[in-house]
Amino acid sequence: MKTRREFVKSMGLACAGLAALRGSAGTVAGTKKIPVGIQLYSFRKQGEKDFAGIIKKAGELGFSGVEFAGYGPYGDKPAELKKLLDDAGLKAFGTHTGYNLIQPDQIRKTIDFHKAIGCPYIIVPWIDPKQMAVKDTCLKIAEILTRASETAQAEGLYVGYHAHGGDFHKIDGDRTAWEVLFDHTPKAFIHQIDLGNCLGGGGDPYAMIARYPGRSLSVHLKEHGGPKGAVFGQGTVDFKRALTLCEQVGGTACYVIEHESDPEQAFEAAKKCLDYVASL
Repeated sequence: MKTRREFVKSMGLACAGLAALRGSAGTVAGTKKIPVGIQLYSFRKQGEKDFAGIIKKAGELGFSGVEFAGYGPYGDKPAELKKLLDDAGLKAFGTHTGYNLIQPDQIRKTIDFHKAIGCPYIIVPWIDPKQMAVKDTCLKIAEILTRASETAQAEGLYVGYHAHGGDFHKIDGDRTAWEVLFDHTPKAFIHQIDLGNCLGGGGDPYAMIARYPGRSLSVHLKEHGGPKGAVFGQGTVDFKRALTLCEQVGGTACYVIEHESDPEQAFEAAKKCLDYVASL
C-alpha cells in the first residue's frame, strides 16, 4: 500500500467558497454550522483506479467538500478538476501540497492552480522530521513558510502546515517543534492540527487549538487508538471537546475527516465517521 508521500507523487504534483456551505448538507450543528469534508487520501486505493469516481462518491456520501492529496490525472487540468467538483456539488476545502511547491520559484504556479479550482487553503502536509527536530532549522522553515503565507495572502489564499506525530517532540526546552513553528509564523498561517496524529506523537491537540486562537481554520478529524480500523468513537479522541474548541476558539471554517487505517472499506468507514460527527 502506498504511503501518503508516494500517493501524492503518483497522483500528480501536488475562504470565500467555504462560507457559502454553512447550513448545507455535511455540516456540524451548533451555534455555527461548520462544513465537513473528506481527505481523499482516505480513498487512495479506490482513487488509483478511478480518481474522478472518488470525488463523485464523496458527494454521494454527504460530504460538503474534499481535501486533495494529489490530483490524479488532473494535475495540469485545473478546469476539468473544478468541473468534477462542481458536478459532485463539492468545494475544494484545501490541498496537501508538497513543501517544494511553496518555495519562491514554485509558489506562483501553486497559487494559480488553487485559484483555478476555487481552493483557498494550501497545506504543507509533511516536512522531514530530521529538519523539524533542530530548532535553528525549524526557525528557517518558519521563515520560508511565512514568506509563502504572505505571498498567498496577497492573492486571497492561505498557507498552513499539517500535524504529524514527530512534530510534538520537544526541541526547545518545553516547546515542541510544532510550537516553535507556530510561534514564529503569522496568525494567517493555518494551524491544521490532526487530532489523531497529535495524540499519537504524545501531544495535546485540545491545548494546541487553545494556544493558537483563530488559526485552526482547517482541522483534521482522525481517531487514535481503538481496534484495528477504528472509526470515530472507538478510540481515545474526545471529538466533542475538540469540536467545541474549534467552534469557540479555533476560528474553524471546515473540518476534514481522514480515515486511513482500513482502505478496503474506505467508503463505509468514512460514512460512519461523518455520521458520528453529525451526531455530536
